[in-house]
Amino acid sequence: MPQVCFEDVTAGMALPPLVKGPMSSSHIMRWSSAIENWHRIHYDKEYAVGHDKLPDIMVNGSWKQHVLVQLLTDWAGDGGWLWKCSFQFRGMNVPGETLSAWAKVTAVAGAGEFGLVELEIGLVNDAGTESTPGTATVVLPRRNGPAVPYPFDPAVLGAAAGARG
Repeated sequence: MPQVCFEDVTAGMALPPLVKGPMSSSHIMRWSSAIENWHRIHYDKEYAVGHDKLPDIMVNGSWKQHVLVQLLTDWAGDGGWLWKCSFQFRGMNVPGETLSAWAKVTAVAGAGEFGLVELEIGLVNDAGTESTPGTATVVLPRRNGPAVPYPFDPAVLGAAAGARG
């Protein structure tokens, strides 16, 4: 995938969604196992429904976080940097749902050799219910400019903006 550059981005543009699912109990259990989250609401339906009064086993919050970050880092490419990401878990997701991570550019601003991209982000199910809304800031290189340094130091933006006057 070609590197997205700051000049390619405009306020109002939507990123291509990242679609996962339909989610199965196996998907949820594999994630729980990989991160060693053994809470029974992620694999024991009888417990989740009977004890915790949930509608089914639950998709892990950390998995939702991962999918949002994957959407943004895949889009930013090797030359970009996901600088900030904030979201809230406002709804539950269960097996059978197909989940789509989405993002929309809300603002762009140049900062020296780089560009800052502000985004609204979220995770929505196939019924259109938003479960994980948030915001993010991605730093992108300018066309023919250097890649965003690894590790990213936000002071680079301040120095660049100050040098430009």
